[in-house]
Amino acid sequence: MKDLKINFSKLNGLVPAVVQDARTNKVLMLGFMNEDAYQKTLRDKRVTFYSRSKQRLWTKGETSGNFLELVDILLDCDQDTLLVKANPKGPACHTGADTCFNETNDDWNLSSLAAIIEDRKVNPQKGSYTNKLLDSGINKVAQKVGEEAVELVIEAKDDNKDLFLGEASDLLYHYLVLLTAKGYTLNEVLDVLKKRHAK
Repeated sequence: MKDLKINFSKLNGLVPAVVQDARTNKVLMLGFMNEDAYQKTLRDKRVTFYSRSKQRLWTKGETSGNFLELVDILLDCDQDTLLVKANPKGPACHTGADTCFNETNDDWNLSSLAAIIEDRKVNPQKGSYTNKLLDSGINKVAQKVGEEAVELVIEAKDDNKDLFLGEASDLLYHYLVLLTAKGYTLNEVLDVLKKRHAK
């Protein structure tokens, strides 16, 4: 991570630092950094602010344990505001809320599921259904995707929402397992769809 040319002079040595969850892109909180806080953040890889009330450096989580693990820092066009991308280790707000804006920071999505499946491939777990599937070989995984697709089509002809959504979930999961087994990622598929959309 390169050292940024930050203009600390506009606010008497401070710059606003907007903290964003690196995975969900949800805004977690706003703090202020002086140059020492910025350098400590880079050095320790934990987000540190300058506390205006305590008049000292303050590492988020130093008392609660809810640290913000640094991923990246971006500088705005005026060089006087930071966007800090971090992985939160617990709630970001002192009230116990996920964010200081009282929003839920839920990072569960298809990318989360794909990451879990990829992790199972790299770090197999005994008794894991995902590992059992991956170990069975491409033909078996592909066959399972076909079976789930047929089951979804059958459920589509009826009006049972729970069964239909269950089969849709099964198909998505097995499809992601097939992608992983083939050595491809969900992002590669999304890139293809994005290119098609642009045409």
